[in-house]
Amino acid sequence: MTETPVTEYLERARELGPDLEAAADEIERRRELPEPIVEALIDRGLFRLLLPRLLGGAELPPAAYVQVIEEVAKHDASAAWCLGQANGCVMTAALLDPEVAREIFGDRRGIVAWGPPGPAEARAVEGGYRLTGTWSFASGSHHATWLGAHVAILGEDGSPQLRPDGGPVMRTLLFRKASAKFSDIWHVIGLRGTGSDSYTVTDLFVPESHTVLREAEPKLRQPGLLYAFSSSNMYSAGFGGVALGIARSTLDAFIELARDKIPRGAKRTLRDDNVIQSQVAQSEARLRAARALLLGAIEEAWGGVDVERRTGLRLAATHAAMEWQEQRRFSRTTRSSAASATSIR
Repeated sequence: MTETPVTEYLERARELGPDLEAAADEIERRRELPEPIVEALIDRGLFRLLLPRLLGGAELPPAAYVQVIEEVAKHDASAAWCLGQANGCVMTAALLDPEVAREIFGDRRGIVAWGPPGPAEARAVEGGYRLTGTWSFASGSHHATWLGAHVAILGEDGSPQLRPDGGPVMRTLLFRKASAKFSDIWHVIGLRGTGSDSYTVTDLFVPESHTVLREAEPKLRQPGLLYAFSSSNMYSAGFGGVALGIARSTLDAFIELARDKIPRGAKRTLRDDNVIQSQVAQSEARLRAARALLLGAIEEAWGGVDVERRTGLRLAATHAAMEWQEQRRFSRTTRSSAASATSIR
């Protein structure tokens, strides 16, 4: 199989931009990604950016992956968020027996969604676990085919299984989406298109083979430096990329507006205002700095993830999210002061 160049995935995301923008209103209205968009993402391999090459994935380095997510986020935040979530789940493939990984991710619609730990229990039984619980949300659950559940494990006698340090043994259990019951709870303002509904299972048997331990140093079944990076680190990096993409589109939209917009009572456009020019320049500098910080933190962590590098990555991702908010504040405040009635997506 010929390996696809890293830059091609970025180009695929860029080419999809007009379709994402055209579908933006439908995504918001339906509170999910429309099927044509899901198919386009699948066809371009964007749900498999972090899947091992041996399983047919791209296995992109983290910095390249973040830039692809960033590009998608410039055009639609919900689509980018769903990709960030699904690709974080894909990292689990490196911890599963290859045959099980192929069962889950081998089909072109092999997409996993999950949410944070919820009120649940998984009791150890012969050959696996009996799972009962509810999880508050799972981004991308509408187009997923498999779900996951992070849960503390109980022994057959009902007592919690404990790690050597005294903490609970936590596992991720993977099961087909058809096994769960969903509740339509995702009535929100932002990221409406992620379809992050709640889900419940009752007394569901999950084979041991379809579970992985959640631990600091998991036992990898796939080679490659990527899978020592951890899904937690990839979530931080990926969602930082989402924030940067949204921030970039927000600033670019304001610049586009400023080219021709004449504020009420003024005689010249916003672009000719010295104060606006200064504010745009500062916004541009902040955004570039936030992007450089995130990509730099990723490259540094790529050389070996210790506590300091992991902390630096989380810091950079959080800073990117704050910059997204800062760009929104600048755009809204400036448009308001200019008495603009123009809406920026």
